Amino acid sequence: MSIQDNLKDHILDSIAEGVFTVDKNFKINFFNKAAERITGHSRDEVIGKFCKHVFQSEFCFSDCPIAVVLQTRKNIYDFESNIKNCAGQNKPIKLNAAVLYNEENEPTGGIISFRDISVFEEIGINLSKGTQFLSMIGHSKQMQNIFNLIQEISDSDAPVLIYGESGTGKELIANAIQKTSNRNDKPFIKINCSVFPQNLLASELFGHVKGAFTDAIKDRAGRFELADKGTIFLDEVAEMPPQTQVQLLRILQEGTFERIGESLTRYTDVRIIAATNINIKEALKRGSFREDLFYRLSVIPIEVPPLRERKEDITPLVNYFLNKFSLIYKKEITEIEENALELLLNYNWPGNIRELENALEYAFVRTVNKNKIEKQKLPASVLETSINKKNTFSIPITSSSKERTDLLILLEKHRWNKTKAAKELGIGRTTLWRKMKELKIVE
Repeated sequence: MSIQDNLKDHILDSIAEGVFTVDKNFKINFFNKAAERITGHSRDEVIGKFCKHVFQSEFCFSDCPIAVVLQTRKNIYDFESNIKNCAGQNKPIKLNAAVLYNEENEPTGGIISFRDISVFEEIGINLSKGTQFLSMIGHSKQMQNIFNLIQEISDSDAPVLIYGESGTGKELIANAIQKTSNRNDKPFIKINCSVFPQNLLASELFGHVKGAFTDAIKDRAGRFELADKGTIFLDEVAEMPPQTQVQLLRILQEGTFERIGESLTRYTDVRIIAATNINIKEALKRGSFREDLFYRLSVIPIEVPPLRERKEDITPLVNYFLNKFSLIYKKEITEIEENALELLLNYNWPGNIRELENALEYAFVRTVNKNKIEKQKLPASVLETSINKKNTFSIPITSSSKERTDLLILLEKHRWNKTKAAKELGIGRTTLWRKMKELKIVE
């Protein structure tokens, strides 16, 4: 082994994520120390073995992430799966997969990094008392309406279309719909339609028979067969190619489909939940998304508002994430300074809840030997938000989005003490109550 190769191995052994590599035959040829710790397998016992025999994941024999990246030449990020450790116990993981190339730019195998997320499942249980509805935080009127709608449709099998900006929690809503439905004890299959090219996506959804295309070496069931009697979640459904949209429309209308390369008509009983973050009206106008498919999918439409339109959810989300990171990092930081919270409330959050979570984790990691998040520990993107304290809390008579935000910031500043808030505004408590009612602000 060269000095450079030895250095690479030392670097990979020093990181917390499990890393292993395979050759083109899917045999393991590298296994770092974190992979040993997570799986319980030693490096010596797995080198030269087929990865599917070591990890025994549900996807090893059908939707192998390494096979997908080798076929599509597209990397996979944050793919959730379960593996078996050396004791035969299931362990939830998140993995990233990429192709390895030689000097001639030819694929020689794959590299996979993965991390144990069982702690996150435990955290989800530990923090469940602080959540509003099935792991979703939402004190705003908009989110309460969504929670009520999910409960109202619990007896229905009608298709649902969830749309909203990236990072607003569409998958969490899909999870909640499935958990409250009559099919909650049946299969729940998820697929991101934007990850796969057209031919491969059709194969993933509907299956194929041996010889249907070059890499079809055996018959294979698709996701709709695997989800029979259960639910399928089609994320980024508007990214689906036109021909696949036609096939999906047939399932919605008749409950039938055909595997690729086969003329046999098959039947499936599946409840479809779909989601997209694109502008539906523009997609329909361009013709990239079929109008008849849209109406079939959106029997029950759910629009998830961006975080900037429901800023009263920011404070409970902040509290939730601080508790979560306290458990993950084993640090007692459960508070945030008033001026730091003011910045969070005044920021527009283009990345929505995902960006808020990342910003808080960034500040949390940077906070050492203190039990509060300070303003200067927040990311630069948030710190660049300027707040004119003198003008921020001038409340005009007309209602507006900014007016709501300003009053929410002031109420949070005084921890919802109406007397102190009214005093700073120079108005009476009755006037403040009236203003809150006009702006539909509920504590």
